[in-house]
Amino acid sequence: MEWQQLVGFYHAARLGSFTKAAAATFRTQSALSQQVKALEAELNCQLLERLNRKKLRLTPAGEEVWRFAEAVLLGYEQLQAQLQAGRDPTAGSLRLAAPFTTIYHLFRQVLGEYQRAWPGVRLTILDRPQAEIIALVREGEVDLGFALASRTPADLTVRPWLSVEPFLLVPVDHPLTQVAEIGWPEVARYPLILPPAKTPPRDRIERQLQHLGLAYHVILESANVELSALYVELGLGLAPATLVSSDLPELRQRRLAYLPFSQLAPPDTLVILQRRNKVLLPYQQAFLECLSSHFPSRNGRRPELKE
Repeated sequence: MEWQQLVGFYHAARLGSFTKAAAATFRTQSALSQQVKALEAELNCQLLERLNRKKLRLTPAGEEVWRFAEAVLLGYEQLQAQLQAGRDPTAGSLRLAAPFTTIYHLFRQVLGEYQRAWPGVRLTILDRPQAEIIALVREGEVDLGFALASRTPADLTVRPWLSVEPFLLVPVDHPLTQVAEIGWPEVARYPLILPPAKTPPRDRIERQLQHLGLAYHVILESANVELSALYVELGLGLAPATLVSSDLPELRQRRLAYLPFSQLAPPDTLVILQRRNKVLLPYQQAFLECLSSHFPSRNGRRPELKE
């Protein structure tokens, strides 16, 4: 079994396409296809089957080889990082993926401190939706990802970090600020600022409204809470949102009221994701320590791993 055969098979299976895998590994499609065929011949079994001209699927045997290849390539990646750390323990790379709100409200308070402490680390930060974050972590494209616990699959390692609560964002002088307990019947009377259509948060909200038989008007679709907060403050509409805290400095400066809104969603947790069996190097672990110093976890301790 040759190294390039294993690499080619791994990327073909990961991307579901010889064309995409060839581009990812800087080889021609023909060369990569031949390497996979040679691997299948050596192992005397079919590893990939074509669903159509553009899509590949793992066979049962391919799934076994995929797990082996994933473990080998992850081990190789960590070996490279550890050797680099041995040469210079203050240098390396740290790749992060998080939703816009997390990057905007939480990372901005720690990145400067982290870069001053670890100037040799090359940072890469990706603004991505949660489904893509999970895929990037799973495929090893990023070291750490940030997502809600309710969206996290069982095949990743998680560190519970911050509690997330449901709120309704309204102007400070809005009539609903005088209501003891609000629900969708009260909220749906006003124009709504909701997540984009055909996204999981929007689908959940619309199922609730339709189940209650409520008419409603979406005046604005917004993919992030900062944009929603701006237009709520301007009086355009009301915005349901899940927030780590209504006391974040940037949001506290706005003329908004944050009303607890239990009907929106159950309480959740913002978690830190990584691949199973991935060992964080000291400069990567230091980023987690920096986060914890600014935002202690929900139990006041450093986020602990959960398999």
